Amino acid sequence: MADVTALDLIRGLYEYHRWANRRLFDVAAGLGEEVAGREVGAQFSFPTVRRMLAHIYGADWVWLARWKGTSPTALPGADIATLAALRSRWDTTEAEQRAFVEGLAPDDLARSIEYRNTEGKPFRGVLGTLLQHVANHATHYRSEVATMLTMLSGSPPPTDLSVHHLIRTGQLRG
Repeated sequence: MADVTALDLIRGLYEYHRWANRRLFDVAAGLGEEVAGREVGAQFSFPTVRRMLAHIYGADWVWLARWKGTSPTALPGADIATLAALRSRWDTTEAEQRAFVEGLAPDDLARSIEYRNTEGKPFRGVLGTLLQHVANHATHYRSEVATMLTMLSGSPPPTDLSVHHLIRTGQLRG
């Protein structure tokens, strides 16, 4: 078995992260703007599929900025009015995020990152842990998106890590 480094695992995690986000986004886009913008219920973190997806995008964007040394004072996403506008912004952020992750050296994962939250409170964390946090954070919100989609149109396709692996390796069709 080949040696797998921590950096290989992070890069694989982000490949999966992008795939799972896009998989649910594509289902929402297939339902159309009206359905994606329909309020599903106050029990959710955000009331619509579009807003929930925009939150995942916003977290990706704000954390990437923090990793690069800036601390935004607001999380983007609430102002995005259409899935097309969201996709455009998210594609740009995904490309920047991919370049950042692919450009990391093994020692970078242990680097301390200092940042401020949107209220200005200072924090610091280890980059490797923060990278894991972002993908893990999205898992929670993707579960809410999947539940919302189920309520609106039926269960979406799975976003399991194992399904991603099987599709990526050609053992299963996407």
